[in-house]
Amino acid sequence: MNAEQQRLAARKEEIRTAAHAARREQADKDILSRAITDVVMQLPVYQSAQCVMWYIDVRSEVRTRHALQPAIRSGKRIIVPFCVDGELELFHLESMQELSEGAYGILEPRVELRHEASKRVAATDLDLILVPGVGFDRRGGRVGHGKGYYDKLLRSVRRDTALVAIAFECQMFDAIPMQPHDIFMDMVVTEQQICQRIE
Repeated sequence: MNAEQQRLAARKEEIRTAAHAARREQADKDILSRAITDVVMQLPVYQSAQCVMWYIDVRSEVRTRHALQPAIRSGKRIIVPFCVDGELELFHLESMQELSEGAYGILEPRVELRHEASKRVAATDLDLILVPGVGFDRRGGRVGHGKGYYDKLLRSVRRDTALVAIAFECQMFDAIPMQPHDIFMDMVVTEQQICQRIE
C-alpha cells in the first residue's frame, strides 16, 4: 500500500468512527426510519422496479424490518441478503415467517429454506438494491464496514440496476474518499433529502 492509499484508508477509518458514533446517538431511529422508507417506496425508480433487494437492519442502521411486509404485499419480488463465507447470497422473501434470528441476533432467512430452488436469486435479476453503509456523501460516495461484502455484490449486478442508499442525515459527509474500485450510489435518501448522483 503506497502513501496515498494509506492516507485514503486512514480517512475512511476516521469517517467510519465518526459515523458509527453519530448513528448510535441518533434519536428517534424508528420514526426517522419509517420516514426514509416511505420516501423510498414512493420513488419512481422503486415503483418501476419488479425485483428489489432490501437489507435487514442490524444494530443502529436505518430500520427496514417494518417495511418488508408492505413491500412483499406490493407484488414486487422482494429479495434479502445473507452472508455465507464472506459472500452475500440472495433469498426471495415471501413471508416474514421465512426469517429467524441467526448469529448475533441478526434476522436472516431460515437455514432450511436457503437452498430451495425457488428461493435462490441471481444478482443479475435485481432491478434495484437498497444499500446500507456507514457514511455517504451527496455525490453517492459510500464507505461501508470495510469487509467488502456489498462491494462484491454490486460489481456483479446489471449496469442498469439502481443503487439506492438509505441513511440518517448524521451519516452524511462533505466528501467520501473514493478509489477506482469503489462504487457510487445512484441516490442517497435520508430523512431530510434525496441526493441524486450527477455524472
